[in-house]
Amino acid sequence: MTDPSTELPGLAPRWRAWAAENLALGAPVGQVREALLAAGLPAPAVDDELAGVSEHPYFQACLRLAREYAWLESLLDFYSDLRSTDLAGGLDRRTDLSATEFFDRYYFANRPVILAGAVDDWPARQQWSLASLRERLGDVEVEVMTGRDSNPEHGWQHDAHRTRMSFADYLTMVETGGETNDHYMVARNENWRNGLRPLARDVRPVPGIIDPDLLPEMVTLLLGPAGTVTGLHQDNMNILLCQVMGRKHVRLVPSYQRQRVYPRGGTFSHVDAARPDLDQYPSYAQADVLEGVLEPGDALLVPAGWWHWVRALDVSATVSLHHFRVPSGNHYLHPPLVRTDG
Repeated sequence: MTDPSTELPGLAPRWRAWAAENLALGAPVGQVREALLAAGLPAPAVDDELAGVSEHPYFQACLRLAREYAWLESLLDFYSDLRSTDLAGGLDRRTDLSATEFFDRYYFANRPVILAGAVDDWPARQQWSLASLRERLGDVEVEVMTGRDSNPEHGWQHDAHRTRMSFADYLTMVETGGETNDHYMVARNENWRNGLRPLARDVRPVPGIIDPDLLPEMVTLLLGPAGTVTGLHQDNMNILLCQVMGRKHVRLVPSYQRQRVYPRGGTFSHVDAARPDLDQYPSYAQADVLEGVLEPGDALLVPAGWWHWVRALDVSATVSLHHFRVPSGNHYLHPPLVRTDG
């Protein structure tokens, strides 16, 4: 919190923006005033700002956008109510699901599903272990994310955590470090395309679902100890998470319940899905949280826009595929365009 005595006359821009946003979203003027005063801001500046804000043309535009936002949120709530019965059974787990039903019932319906045993026939399932990976590719230099425990914002600030080391050294960390979230080979690396490229031979496209011409650039690898956690977030495309080693506990929230997970930065959620603080984030209590365990050999469809939290229960290796057998290769969420129609 800044010292009010160091501020220029009037409220600082960040406080003016905060006040305008909350007023536009319907917060009472008195409540906004109390919050500003509680933050240590001078009463004369607060009262002067609140007295003039309602007539400001920028605030009038903000009100129009807030009304549109409220309508869209209401529509999403309506859709959530319609779908709640459909989701009451939890996360579907299917065996021998046909490709036709996969696309009709899940991919195009924007609904997750665990495909039990879908990748159990991969060579990776029989051949991968920490020992075998060290023997095959231990000398390869890889990139991993380290020092995650010391920075709660590592999901945002991933560039600060990139560390290069030999694959053998990393596998030793995984093998001897116990349960931890401090080091993890995450999807945002080039390991698969570079030194670990030979592992691509141990992966197969899921018949009828994934493009048969599976290229290394269509694959990513996640590898780490028990205890690694990927916080509640969303991706802009459909992803098939294929579990090769170990188990993962997953929780998912529908894409159309975005307003219930308190997004930040568009990608992550403020909510800790392992221990949600419902006093601070009460709407999360209305979210439809689907959960399950991804067993070795299983594959999970994470639909585009669905919020998902993942925790490794064991030393875990996961391969993610994202090039589906649809004409476009996948379907993507795109950031909204800036409106120019007034």
